[in-house]
Amino acid sequence: MATVEQLALAEVPPLGPAEFEQIRRLAYRACGLDLKAGKEDLVNSRLLRLLRDGRFRSFHEYYRSVLEDRTGAALAHMIDALATNHTSFMREPEHFDFLRAHAAELARSRGTFEVWSAGCSTGEEVWSLACLLDQVLPGSRTCIRGTDISNKALAVAGQAVYSAERCRPLPAGWLARYFEPQAGPAGQYRVSAALRERAVFRRLNLIERLYWAQQFPVIFCRNVMIYFDRPTQAEVVRQLERALEPGGYLFIGHAESLARIPHSLEYVRPSVFRRSPSKGERWNRSS
Repeated sequence: MATVEQLALAEVPPLGPAEFEQIRRLAYRACGLDLKAGKEDLVNSRLLRLLRDGRFRSFHEYYRSVLEDRTGAALAHMIDALATNHTSFMREPEHFDFLRAHAAELARSRGTFEVWSAGCSTGEEVWSLACLLDQVLPGSRTCIRGTDISNKALAVAGQAVYSAERCRPLPAGWLARYFEPQAGPAGQYRVSAALRERAVFRRLNLIERLYWAQQFPVIFCRNVMIYFDRPTQAEVVRQLERALEPGGYLFIGHAESLARIPHSLEYVRPSVFRRSPSKGERWNRSS
């Protein structure tokens, strides 16, 4: 027998082409999310729960309510539902090897060594960075600033509790050193209090004008731009350049490229770029 929840969901007509276009355009304007044709089923499945919770009878009715919500909360919930939050500890480990080799040089003569994790999702990247910097910069003050468009993902990141399965990619010894077993369901671990003090999380939309009190020697913005079209990617790269200090490094995902995107960064190796230590003319890298 169908449950009340199933019956409620069944009453909502499937997402139609016009409704998909409305939601696609709204998501693009709000945060640059590029929902291409073929994503209709994904949008339908991810938004159905919001329609049920709000007792909306159609996707168009839901869309109108999001537009009419002056608080912005409904739009934020919609983006939360549509955002893909796939990440893992020590993802693309070559980047962490590179940072391990250069962190001491970058941190020299600093009061605090700050790293920005842009699009940090549920926090595994932030805590991987925190563990690594604790190892390679013992006694130094470090801070990792994690930002994401998804409030839901940021809540998980701030709680810093992960299953044993999620912690599996951690290097040997890190789980015992930097995580604390949790009471309750077996096989859950929380990042240690000492390490949690080194991270700060905030919601941030990368397509809006960014205002930081400082520039960063290291920025991780990985597997974020794959969800943007090229004009949005170009704007995000401009934002990242402004936030990167001279001589600092930008890490992007291995599946991403800055080809045919205007920028003034120096190519270091695949998916690693550096801002020139000295001011110079902007140039376009086209290959």
